[in-house]
Amino acid sequence: MKKNTILILLVLIASCKKNIKNQTTVLNETENTTELDEWIYLFDGTSTEGWRAYNGDSLPPGWVVEDSTLTFDTELGLEQDYKGGTDIIYGAEEFDNFELYLEWKLPEGGNSGIFYHLKEGYDGPPEVSPEYQLIDDENYARIHDLTDYNTSLGYTDKPEELKPLQRTASDYAMHPADSIKKILNPVGEWNSSKIVFTPERVEHWLNGEMLLSFVPWDEAWYEKKNSDKWKNSADYGKYKTGFIGLQDHSSPIWFRNIKVKKL
Repeated sequence: MKKNTILILLVLIASCKKNIKNQTTVLNETENTTELDEWIYLFDGTSTEGWRAYNGDSLPPGWVVEDSTLTFDTELGLEQDYKGGTDIIYGAEEFDNFELYLEWKLPEGGNSGIFYHLKEGYDGPPEVSPEYQLIDDENYARIHDLTDYNTSLGYTDKPEELKPLQRTASDYAMHPADSIKKILNPVGEWNSSKIVFTPERVEHWLNGEMLLSFVPWDEAWYEKKNSDKWKNSADYGKYKTGFIGLQDHSSPIWFRNIKVKKL
C-alpha cells in the first residue's frame, strides 16, 4: 500500500514539474515574440524602402543594397577635399525616445556617422542633428590632412591627431567616448552600435559596452553646446523628435541589421 502511495506521489510531482516547465516555455516564447515585435526594421537586408536623400525625394546615387548590406559605393575621398555629402534619412517615420541598433564597417581611413532627431530644411544634418561618430580611429589621421578638421573643434596643437570628440562612438563635438572601455574592431570587420535616447539619459554603446552617457538639454549640455563648435548653430540638438540619418563623408560604408525600438 505504501509503495502504491509513493508511486502515485512521484507521478503527481513529475506531472506538476512538466506543467510548470511547459508554462515557463510558453511564457518565454511569448516574451521573446513580444520583444521581437517591438523592433521596427529600418533596413532588413533586402530593400531600401523608406530611405531617401536628406532634403530629397529619392535615394542618391551610390547608396545600394549589396550582399544584404546598405552600402555607399564610392572611392575614399580626402578630408581636405570634403565639401559635404549625400546623406540619407529613413523618411518614413520620425522618432522621439528610442533605442537604435545597427551594425557597420568602414574601410581604412573611412568616416561616417549616425544622426537622430534630424529635421530637413538645413544645409546639412550636422547643423541640427547630434551625431554618433563612426570613423577609423587608428588610420584616419595618417591618411588625411586634419588641419581644418581639428581647427573646426578649436584644436590648434597636433592637428595630425584625431581628438577624443572626433573618435568612434563619441557624440561628435559634444561628448567623448570612453577610450579605456572601447573595443573597436579593425577596419573591414563588423562593429555594432546602439543609441538609447530618453529625456533623462542618452547612451552610446559600441560592441556591447556603454562608452558614454549624458543628460540632454540640462545646464551642462547647453554649456557644452554654446562654448564650442555649435555655439553659432542655434538649432543644433534642440528638436525632441526627428528622422534617423546616415552620413556620406566621402567614404565607403556598410550597414546592416538597422532596427529601432520606441521607448
